[in-house]
Amino acid sequence: MSELYFDNSSTTRVCREAAEKVMETMTENYGNPSSLHSLGFRAERAMDEARAAVAARLGAEKEEIYFTSGGTESNNIALFGAAHALKKRGNHIVTTQIEHPSVLNVMKRLEQEGFRVTYLKPDSFGHITAEQITGAVNGETILVSLMCVNNEVGSILPVEAAAQAVRAAGSPALVHVDAVQAFGKLPLRPRQAGIDLMSVSAHKIHGPKGVGALYVRRGVHLEPHVFGGGQEKNLRPGTEGMPLIAGFGAAVGALPEARAELRTMEELNAYCRGKLETIPEVTFNSAPDALPYILNFSAVGVRAETMLHFLSDRGIYLSSGSACSRGRESHVLSAMGLARERIASALRLSFSRYNTKEEIDVFAGALREGLSGLTRRPL
Repeated sequence: MSELYFDNSSTTRVCREAAEKVMETMTENYGNPSSLHSLGFRAERAMDEARAAVAARLGAEKEEIYFTSGGTESNNIALFGAAHALKKRGNHIVTTQIEHPSVLNVMKRLEQEGFRVTYLKPDSFGHITAEQITGAVNGETILVSLMCVNNEVGSILPVEAAAQAVRAAGSPALVHVDAVQAFGKLPLRPRQAGIDLMSVSAHKIHGPKGVGALYVRRGVHLEPHVFGGGQEKNLRPGTEGMPLIAGFGAAVGALPEARAELRTMEELNAYCRGKLETIPEVTFNSAPDALPYILNFSAVGVRAETMLHFLSDRGIYLSSGSACSRGRESHVLSAMGLARERIASALRLSFSRYNTKEEIDVFAGALREGLSGLTRRPL
């Protein structure tokens, strides 16, 4: 049975270029980049190449890129580091109700420490407006944290408005953007957009799990929370995971040009919407202007978990929302104010460059079969 994989917002299949680079770095170029011998120098060069690849994709300087274990750690380093560095200048933070748990759970902790957090509420398609951001930022605001693309419904947030709001309010705030779902898919230039901190991850772009990066604009100070041997300029010390870092760089190098790939995804998303629109039980939760890599919809009448198991038995893999939620009711869809039956039956398709229209045809047929054959229960 062939596998049809539509869960790329959870994780992606590692591309050949990244897998080969990981193997090479584990078995041939295996030195410690801090070692003062030729194997160490070779490893250091490989890490420098990976750092340069990530920096180039962000239009940044390679010295502004810090390697981490992934998006969660990047978000934690950025948020705790910024809040604690600026706490003498204010205690107000602005974020949204639809952030990833690695942001929302940090916010809860910061509230326990005495920081005051404003959570912006989305509309019914997951949009946050520039006016909301402007209205929330004031002279006491020290941090604004917004995701660039929502991981469940694909809504694109106006992250450029955050820097404009900070300037207008005369605020000392740093602007952090969780770009885990946007990196490699949208043309991101944090410095040009006035963004101080940006989190990215490898395993969403066909790189290995366990590695990510944090962009820190030159001149920005973050309070470190882990102490060790001085790696990553003391912001994230510890022996670098060189195979993963090298694989990350290779995955970035293998990425298609963002705008061209975006057009391909728009065609694929539109084709899928057309197929699903013919199914009466389907209601779309992703807006037409959402990032086309993500399509969230409700197949009302059948619980999401039941449909996921039905499709999985047929080799078709998607999700009911964020993989980090592990089946819990989506806080994103709840914040959007959707009805309970839509939340309970919500499914998320997320595409990659390896998906095809033929695969969508098979999926749509299986979904029809499931809706007609599965037992309906009150949601």
